[in-house]
Amino acid sequence: MNTAVQIQEVKIKHVTVTKDSITAQLIDGRTISVPLVWSWRLSEATPKQRANWQIIGDGHGVHWPELDEDISADGMLFGIPALRPQTLSKLTPKSEKEARANNAIHTAFRGPESAAVSRETSL
Repeated sequence: MNTAVQIQEVKIKHVTVTKDSITAQLIDGRTISVPLVWSWRLSEATPKQRANWQIIGDGHGVHWPELDEDISADGMLFGIPALRPQTLSKLTPKSEKEARANNAIHTAFRGPESAAVSRETSL
């Protein structure tokens, strides 16, 4: 027996940021919620800054213009937090490798187009 599965795109229609979480309502009715600490920029922002967001990429992500923060629906769905960047001058050779890996994760979290590039370059 064959079963057909229709996969819908993950698109955000609304976002709410509280003191503990980032919650996205998707156009298909699902809700995704991740801990606020997954975005260090949003964690350190004021409630007013957190409330100033806009949908980007036809619903594939959200942008906070005052914070220069972008979060993708895929990043929230697949659990990719935005890590705080480290300064290269303080890195040892081992931590430089970790920083590059963290940057790949951060890039993937910023949007589906970036995520595809990150996966291709890390293979």
